[in-house]
Amino acid sequence: MTKQSVTQHDIWKAKKRISPMVVKSPLIYAEKLSEYAGTSIHLKLEHLNVSHSFKIRGAANKILSLSQEEQKRGVTTFSTGNFGMSVAYIAKQLGIDAIICISNRVPTAKVEALKSSGARIEIYGDSQDDAEHRSYQLEKEHGLTVVHPFDDPRIIAGQGTIGLELLEDLPEVDTVIGGLSGGGLHSGLGVALKSADPRIQVIGVSTARGPAMYESILKGKPVTVEEQDTLADSLLGGIGLNNRYTFDMVQQYVDEILLIDDDQVAQGMAFMLDKHRMMIEGAAASGIGAILNNCIQLGSHAVVIISGCSVDMATLLDITEKYTDTIPG
Repeated sequence: MTKQSVTQHDIWKAKKRISPMVVKSPLIYAEKLSEYAGTSIHLKLEHLNVSHSFKIRGAANKILSLSQEEQKRGVTTFSTGNFGMSVAYIAKQLGIDAIICISNRVPTAKVEALKSSGARIEIYGDSQDDAEHRSYQLEKEHGLTVVHPFDDPRIIAGQGTIGLELLEDLPEVDTVIGGLSGGGLHSGLGVALKSADPRIQVIGVSTARGPAMYESILKGKPVTVEEQDTLADSLLGGIGLNNRYTFDMVQQYVDEILLIDDDQVAQGMAFMLDKHRMMIEGAAASGIGAILNNCIQLGSHAVVIISGCSVDMATLLDITEKYTDTIPG
């Protein structure tokens, strides 16, 4: 596959390739959220997938596409947590060595989960860009294959399998909302959904505390941004100054990018726990927070991607105590 060459066919091939290792996640009607918004909203529960995030899809598609020699040498990646967990899981299932590079901004809960995954963990620097630098050092030093978290056609095609499932389970879907960081998810969703119906709206929600894709699109080229601590830590990370795929694909396929603050993220987390009895991470709650604050013009059949659930209990309890009284009904 060449630049911008991810097709619907590639996504169907990815679906077949990853099916032994990845489950089809549930799509459920969100009664309380729908009542508040005044329209039909479904939740795509990717936090119930293997490794508890959607990122297992891209990781599986990429690693299963490697040659036997590449698999034998091992893999490395840079991650805010969920992608690292996914790479570690697939590598363990296939008997492949894996080194996961993370920055010191990754929350304790994710660090502990990564340490228990069986992969080797290296904590390096203060940002996702620092962790990426270390991952490419390991490629040069040890011949490992870098599994890029988002800017890779195989990753994009894997994430796009979510779109195929949405079309199967909710053919009338007209709006799909998810947390946007590097753009792998939205690039894949865009290809899968808009190949079937170009009218489907694909909306990204980014944290205002480090919106690399948002700022890059404003500037007309990939740029770096200062990262600040945020509840939506999975949405941090640059898109890479040499971005080859997702920068262009997000511009082509994503209809709107919204920025939300941590109060809105927290409201989304508290709402999901209080009204839907689901414990989800900040990035997964970004779309919920945007809906609760009337930031999105929804269609008649909207879907929110619940992308992961890597949040420590102490943080969630603190959020629940502070924000439950601020959420609607």
